[in-house]
Amino acid sequence: MIRLRQIALVANDLDAVVAELCENLGLTVCFSDPGVGEFGLHNALMMIGDQFLEVVAPTQDGTTAGRLLEKRSGDGGYMVIYEVDDLDTRVAHLAQRDVRIVWAGDFDDIRGRHLHPRDVGGALVSIDQPVPNGAWRWGGPDWTAHADTSVVSAIAGVTVGANDPTAMKARWRDLGIDTAVRFADVGGRGEGIDGVDLVATDRDRVGETFSMCGVSFTLV
Repeated sequence: MIRLRQIALVANDLDAVVAELCENLGLTVCFSDPGVGEFGLHNALMMIGDQFLEVVAPTQDGTTAGRLLEKRSGDGGYMVIYEVDDLDTRVAHLAQRDVRIVWAGDFDDIRGRHLHPRDVGGALVSIDQPVPNGAWRWGGPDWTAHADTSVVSAIAGVTVGANDPTAMKARWRDLGIDTAVRFADVGGRGEGIDGVDLVATDRDRVGETFSMCGVSFTLV
């Protein structure tokens, strides 16, 4: 099993971006994870169905997130996080295809592996196996699924801009992570996460778009 569980965005101003997302998408912050301080970041997470939209911002110089802000000239997409139920098998498969692990976390309720973006292409990707299936440590201890559904009810997918969309699609497929993702021609900001599709609660709003945090959000 593999399913899209969390999308992370990166912003210069965490509070301003979170406020905009909550206002336009009918969301509230469910958790701010002190653990991301390990990466020189602070963050906020919002529930969408039983999935999560996260915003991170650097709190110190020299972070991966900060370098991405510079590389793409501002706020944008940062990370795609998948829930899996066969982490060890997938890690072995990735190793056979020369994918490096840039971070490994092993806890009693979840294990996660961040994949080197140069080996994957387009985004930082993580594959995480919670215990039990459906749990999600990163969302905090008190999250309630489907708590905020006035505007959106699920994250349907993500769009990654690529210099060669066909080649990147083939690479993600070979790695076994081509789930809830599509690839489009790169824009002027270079390769990276450019779009997020959200399931509209009000079906009359399908097709509406919002530009926030350097990403195009589309109601589907």
